Amino acid sequence: MTVHHLDTLLLMFSLVLLVAVVAVRLSSRSGLPTLLLYLGIGVALGQDGLGIGFDNASLTQVLGYAALVVILAEGGLGTKWTDIRPAAPAAAVLATFGTGVSVAVTALGAHVFVGTDWRLSLLLGAIVSSTDAAAVFSVLRRVPLPSRLRGLLEAESGFNDAPVVILVVAFVTPGPIDTWYVLLGSIVLKLAIGLVAGLAVGRLGSLALRHIALPSSGLYPIAVVALTMLAYAGGALLHGSGFLAVYICALILGNSRLPHGPATRGFTEGLAWIAQISMFVLLGLLVTPHTLPDALVPALVVGLVLVFLARPLSVLLTMTPFGMPWREQALLSWAGLRGAVPIVLATIPLVADVPGAQRLFNTVFLLVVVFTLLQGPTLPWVARTLRIGDPAHADRLDVESAPLERLHGHLLSLTLEPGSRLAGVEISELRLPKGAAVTLVVRDGASFVPGPTTVLRSSDDLLVVATDAVRDRTERRLRAVDRGGKLAGWLEQRGEY
Repeated sequence: MTVHHLDTLLLMFSLVLLVAVVAVRLSSRSGLPTLLLYLGIGVALGQDGLGIGFDNASLTQVLGYAALVVILAEGGLGTKWTDIRPAAPAAAVLATFGTGVSVAVTALGAHVFVGTDWRLSLLLGAIVSSTDAAAVFSVLRRVPLPSRLRGLLEAESGFNDAPVVILVVAFVTPGPIDTWYVLLGSIVLKLAIGLVAGLAVGRLGSLALRHIALPSSGLYPIAVVALTMLAYAGGALLHGSGFLAVYICALILGNSRLPHGPATRGFTEGLAWIAQISMFVLLGLLVTPHTLPDALVPALVVGLVLVFLARPLSVLLTMTPFGMPWREQALLSWAGLRGAVPIVLATIPLVADVPGAQRLFNTVFLLVVVFTLLQGPTLPWVARTLRIGDPAHADRLDVESAPLERLHGHLLSLTLEPGSRLAGVEISELRLPKGAAVTLVVRDGASFVPGPTTVLRSSDDLLVVATDAVRDRTERRLRAVDRGGKLAGWLEQRGEY
């Protein structure tokens, strides 16, 4: 590698990023998940396109794992605990037992209808049974679903990578496949280790960042990303699930009201976009298009079994005991989106030189492309047809906090988004705790010090000063008024502050 090579590499990388950014606009208008556009860019650059030769499955697998860590971290940081807390038990069952049902039914379909041997059938079933975090996070957040159902889908996509990775590695390992109870015990142990690692790093990291004033606001996002990577590495090195560890750690950090929270989420969102673009383009480069036609029929057959039989059956068996209505079960079945995770997992057999691995990779690639084209754009229509939606104001109030360590206080800044019930409330009606005060309002580009009778308006920016003792109560009070208006605390929200 020379400086000239670096120049060329940076030129190509920057052009690909710019094309990918423009492609997001096309994706938002057409409803297509962005992963298809990025895969298309990779295929166009590959040996059947512009002629870039790339066949390093091992490098793709390593970089794919790294990208999934970043994507899961961003997903956890952006997920509201209030959304997934009621759905966590159901999501855990669906991500484990439900995934097992999906693997078994898909493997049976591949063996019966495609004729693959049992080992390859089980491997194929395990690879394609995991819903993809990137696809779910990008598509579902544009669909106005009830918070309970949205939380269930996001939690499932964050949880189910771990058991699937364990199964794929077990089926790839040479020799007899372990008995079901050995596999189950291994999955439970790895998930437990990953859970403990994520909880430990997340809670300790949150405690440290809330009480240590860093000299620059730009250091907080870096520290958060470093903590999520520490959780992944720690969980993996302890022979646990690193993917579960990173998601749990990010979930805790994202709901801890850390200093400069919105800036941190913006930073990690940008990193996640780079990770998605790089991963999908690299996976597209790994594909050899002229070898794909032979895998088209198996991909369609296995995909039909997965989408219309395995996924609905796994949802039915796991969600019925939780009393989920049939409409929500139908939407949950259709929203089991696949994406980069199955394609990354399909590189594991390639690296291990499993017989038939190339055809398996092609089958997974085509299955993901075809059924993402089918499910992604139609998901809003399915939700409307089933009369499932939540058009009410659901966005949370972003409160950015900066500690004033020497002064034993905090600066809280927030913006009144459209729909916020803070608009129309007088400063005195906020009833902030003693020790907190609104010190500055920015309206239409002009700033002023408000009085007790100043009425807040939509799009106002507020600066609130609070002592350490009342910082949390102040934020809870602002969030309560954002949701319930000036009467918050009297009408079913007494526990909010």
